[in-house]
Amino acid sequence: MILRPEEVSSIIKQQIESYGNKEKVDDVGFVLSAGDGIARIYGLKNCMYGELLEFESGVYGMAMNLEEDNIGSVLFGEGLEVKEGTQVRRTGKPVEVPVGMELIGRVINPLGKPIDGKGPISSNQFRPIERPAPGVIDRKSVNTPLQTGIMAIDAMVPIGRGQRELIIGDRQTGKTAIAIDAIINQKGKDVICVYVSVGQKASTVVGIINTLQEFGAMDYTVVVSSTASDMSTVQYIAPYAGCAVAEEFMYNHKKDVLIVYDDLSKHAVAYRAMSLLLRRPPGREAFPGDVFYLHSRLLERSAKLSDSLGGGSITALPIIETQAGDVSAYIPTNVISITDGQIYLESQLFHSGQRPAVNVGLSVSRVGGAAQIKAMKKVAGSIRINLAQYRELVVFSQFGSDLDKATRDKLLQGERLVETLKQSLHKTLPVEEQVVILYCATNKYLMDLPIKKVRDFNQELLKYVKEKHVGILDSIRNTGNLDEAAENSLKAAIDDFKSKYNVENK
Repeated sequence: MILRPEEVSSIIKQQIESYGNKEKVDDVGFVLSAGDGIARIYGLKNCMYGELLEFESGVYGMAMNLEEDNIGSVLFGEGLEVKEGTQVRRTGKPVEVPVGMELIGRVINPLGKPIDGKGPISSNQFRPIERPAPGVIDRKSVNTPLQTGIMAIDAMVPIGRGQRELIIGDRQTGKTAIAIDAIINQKGKDVICVYVSVGQKASTVVGIINTLQEFGAMDYTVVVSSTASDMSTVQYIAPYAGCAVAEEFMYNHKKDVLIVYDDLSKHAVAYRAMSLLLRRPPGREAFPGDVFYLHSRLLERSAKLSDSLGGGSITALPIIETQAGDVSAYIPTNVISITDGQIYLESQLFHSGQRPAVNVGLSVSRVGGAAQIKAMKKVAGSIRINLAQYRELVVFSQFGSDLDKATRDKLLQGERLVETLKQSLHKTLPVEEQVVILYCATNKYLMDLPIKKVRDFNQELLKYVKEKHVGILDSIRNTGNLDEAAENSLKAAIDDFKSKYNVENK
């Protein structure tokens, strides 16, 4: 690196002033140049990567580039007062955030400062934002379901506690809505939720917080918010800070945690901006070479811990935004390869009225089937194949050729399955109610109903079962199974209700 003459003179001057005071040279440095949220520092010979640095103006930074003759540091605040010659001190500790039960119900920024106007946070516990992921011995295989309350997901792309399930799709396809519904559905299930906003509009974050408050979800949720107006450096540390908050609940409180990263596309863009300003060499799509490690070291911290460590878990729902449905772009392929499956949302399905717009063919869960309850496995086993056959036959039937009865039945059932899987925003369903509705759909009870009546029939059926046959729901909820006795009761209940429903709707 070539130093400018004025930089050389300022370094010589500082060395003369600090001659004979070795301690000062080691622990105090001086800014060579500053701008765009980056400061280059001379001195601090023993500085560590990721160490928190304190500038004399009160701004904090983090050491990122440890070069031979200077340190590249990123700033966590307005760097207007950080200029050439500003003194910098080592703190001797990594970047940390406050953690603990005191954060539940609060909105904080990635540095742990409250931004919800409810006063200071009284926590005196801190965790470094970067921490090694638990090793293979510390983990346990995923074996407990994490219900999202969304039928299309719980039936076909089930999520287990400790899994990493990617939510991927174009903008405005309902990615955040699925994550928020999953948080709302954890009410009363002893799961703590962490929502991390990366580079979202402040108005969007406020809308999400209001929704969570409306449904009582803030009682068990922490929101870590870095908005679009925040510096790239602050957006970069947001997911790591959120993960540190979640790890405290998992390791020390033995809790199950659900964490949403919304979204990692903006996180990668923030890291790219920061890396280019640090003069790191750009690679594919101008991202730095370690952009894979950026997300892998974050998502690997999600795990189901072994019983010896308390059996807590972190379930991650990272969100990635694609451009024109291109899942083969750099960041989407990176994150797909790190996660245990993906929920793929499609614009075409969304605009055709299928909400949530889950593309069943491209969505997969590589773990959740092991965590699905037996009753759901029993009723949902054939849905995926039926929908795949339906989609093929729809294309075939467009040619207008005469169809045999078996093909017509497949089309009729497929239409009713698609209609059954439609679900309104924030209207999550307990798993036992999902089992009842899906049992009805997969066992051809809806075949003689007009399409427009399917959702009404399902809602009325649930009301009827809750009022007259609540024991069926209790049995599914308590045992997780649909045994022969419960199945016979359910068949009788559906037959009874259907005869009444048909009479009323003639």
